[in-house]
Amino acid sequence: MSSKDSKQPYGFHTLAVHKGYEPDSQTGSLALPIHQTSTFVFPSAEVGGKRFAGEEAGYVYSRLGNPTVAALEEKVAALEKGEKALAFASGMAAISAILLGLVRSGDHILCSRGLYGCTFGFLSILKDKFNVDYTLCDMRDEESVTSSIQKNTKVIYIETPMNPTMQIIDLTMIGRIGKEHQITTVVDNTFMSPYLQRPLEYGCDVVVHSATKYLGGHGDLIAGIAVGKEDFLEEIRFTTLKDIGGILAPFDAFLLVRGIKTLGVRMDRHCQNALEVASFLENHPKVTNVMYPGLKSFPQHELAKKQMDGFGGLISFELKDGLEAGLSMMNKLELLKRAVSLGDVDSLIQHPASMTHSVVPKEERIKMGIADGLIRLSVGIENVEDIINDVQQALS
Repeated sequence: MSSKDSKQPYGFHTLAVHKGYEPDSQTGSLALPIHQTSTFVFPSAEVGGKRFAGEEAGYVYSRLGNPTVAALEEKVAALEKGEKALAFASGMAAISAILLGLVRSGDHILCSRGLYGCTFGFLSILKDKFNVDYTLCDMRDEESVTSSIQKNTKVIYIETPMNPTMQIIDLTMIGRIGKEHQITTVVDNTFMSPYLQRPLEYGCDVVVHSATKYLGGHGDLIAGIAVGKEDFLEEIRFTTLKDIGGILAPFDAFLLVRGIKTLGVRMDRHCQNALEVASFLENHPKVTNVMYPGLKSFPQHELAKKQMDGFGGLISFELKDGLEAGLSMMNKLELLKRAVSLGDVDSLIQHPASMTHSVVPKEERIKMGIADGLIRLSVGIENVEDIINDVQQALS
């Protein structure tokens, strides 16, 4: 999509298809080319020197930038309504690079109580090895957040909805608190994707994604994305990303661009299916608790409607007979796949306490709301009747 088109009010689906790439001027290739190269040739020594000095735009080395990866970054930045995006080799590469770029020894990070297990693990590394402290806080009300801020708090880091309890945090509140206290706010938007939620519009500073999930959507790549102000992300590019080296490969960027073209269509189906499955589970006699923002019984349903354009494809639930019943039910499934990750076109089911959140100490895990018997279901795009029938026979 050329610069002359940038002023036109294109919608999400159009941007998802076209933003970031114009058909190749040399060949007319409609599909984005994969620039599978480590380095780039300079037309002259002087040009090479200017590019290294930052005086002239152009590619130098694929660890610093690559045309295929750049097309992905431009597309995601447009969808998240951000100035700039930066691609990484994984979601954790994006999260760790952003946090490392924001803190130094002696600083403090304030986090939502619910966190992905590996994010919790990285925070533990920061604390144990680099003297960067963190606090897990219940962020459902403003007083709880502000009273947890310390003099050395440099970052407020949240997931919303949280993994896997689906608890929601008010993005407007977090953005306002961050601005008032001059603290950078970082939001993991993996569960929603920019199609359903755009935290930058609510005053937050940086968005991170495990692009492995809904952005890719097909379970065939691992990648991460961060979106925010251009100056900040370019600083990250030439420091944390360059020097630690968690870069995204051009082929994976190509797969992501292809996946994102159908993001909105897929998310509509994920949301539609998940609401039907959640409603079925809520009315099943063997289920005690269903956590899905789209249910009217969900405690934060109104907040979800306020800041989300849909309720996503993730459901967590517990069975009356606890952990053993949950594991038995998972083992009897025939269509749904027992696997970690989420956001695939396939329906995936897993047990957080023994899988994705096993690194979190049990006491802290229980505080997060992750009971031993909690099951997380990522609802795919299959026929919803088939999904429900498989869950029904497994529960029976």
